[in-house]
Amino acid sequence: MPKKIRKSKANVSMPTVNPHAAGIDIGAKEIYVAVPADSDPDPVRCFTSFTDDLRAIADWLKACGVKTVAMESTGVYWIPVFQILESAGFQVCLVNSRHVKNVPGRKTDVSDAQWLQYLHAVGLLRASFRPPEAICALRSVLRHRDTLVHLSSRHVLHMQKALAQMNLQIHNVISDITGVTGLRIIDAVLAGERDAQKLAALRDGRIKAPMETIARSLVGDFRREHLFTLDQSLKAYRYTQSLIEDCGMEMEALLRDFDSRIDLPPQPEPRRKSHHKESICERSIHQHIYRVTGIDLTTVPGIEINAARTLFCEIGPVLDRFATAKHFASWLGLCPDNRITGGRVLSAKTRDVPSRAAYILRMAANSLHQSQTRLGDFFRKMKGRLGTPKAITATAHKLARIIYHLLRERVAYDDSIFAQEDEIHRRRKFKQISSQAAAYGFILTPATETGPTVS
Repeated sequence: MPKKIRKSKANVSMPTVNPHAAGIDIGAKEIYVAVPADSDPDPVRCFTSFTDDLRAIADWLKACGVKTVAMESTGVYWIPVFQILESAGFQVCLVNSRHVKNVPGRKTDVSDAQWLQYLHAVGLLRASFRPPEAICALRSVLRHRDTLVHLSSRHVLHMQKALAQMNLQIHNVISDITGVTGLRIIDAVLAGERDAQKLAALRDGRIKAPMETIARSLVGDFRREHLFTLDQSLKAYRYTQSLIEDCGMEMEALLRDFDSRIDLPPQPEPRRKSHHKESICERSIHQHIYRVTGIDLTTVPGIEINAARTLFCEIGPVLDRFATAKHFASWLGLCPDNRITGGRVLSAKTRDVPSRAAYILRMAANSLHQSQTRLGDFFRKMKGRLGTPKAITATAHKLARIIYHLLRERVAYDDSIFAQEDEIHRRRKFKQISSQAAAYGFILTPATETGPTVS
């Protein structure tokens, strides 16, 4: 049973935009819900976070005539509340907690719920971007997979530590101990093989290091405790890898339920391959993404398979929530956040947005430093003008605008558009220089081979 709460009546002085709005303050154990004062004699109630109480919240809001609900994105506690209310037919507005700070000195759960209800009623809240439910399910699996990838890398570090404690320098001779050669040698060591020559003979033909060097690196001090930790780390690594493969299979199963947006057959192979290991499941996921979006994002310089998959799971196949590419770049935090007061610009730095999509675009931009493409030329030009950090942000902003255009217009990436823009920029620059020359009494006449000359 919800307990009674002593509340204060809020005076709404601004015009009411959403008369049937409610506000919810979410906690780990208790949830405070505020409805309009004329909807119920007890407009603020407290519920527990159990599922039956969440359903009771939905029933009470319906009885009060509430149609839209505002709540803060508090940790992960808001997810079950959001899902139950959304499935009950309410329009749920998930807002950033930084945008709804209450008046200092009156910070309680009751006042927070009333403050959310007031702001939402007068139309001062903007909902955060949340992809459709199918994309959210795919995103959850991908984020869990990323966690497993980080955990797998920790197990590799544990394996390297155990090898270093036995003075086996194989991880300094070959580039990847989790490759074919490294795993063969580690399995043989754990099986009891101690002959360095026999261990070196297990190397793959693609290893560039000579056999003598590998044999010398495999002479060590095989102690029982270090072999035990190596065995434990190897088992944990392989188990984590199996979980990662299961995540890929689950993502592929979820993608099968998506409708196709094109009538073309799926691509047989991605045009830009990743430098990392690619399984058959990952290539199948890429084909499904191409089928759903109709666009091969890997044709964009800097975007490889893993980046395309992350972008799809974070933003979805449709960007209708963003009116223009500027709105999309602002949501990613890749444009200046101007702070102006009294006609003076206090700051123009970009906002610190914890967005995985923005992180992927920055990584893609940083990979273009040696790319022989027009985007690579743009990155190097920005680097010489602004420095590396700002060049990464500027290039990531351009990549965001390109991806927005591709997904909204359903067109393939065309690098020749940059040539047209360069030509327009050249003509505009020539017109500007000609006007400046005319102001000083000079006339610019274009030459046939050497370019413009001054007469």
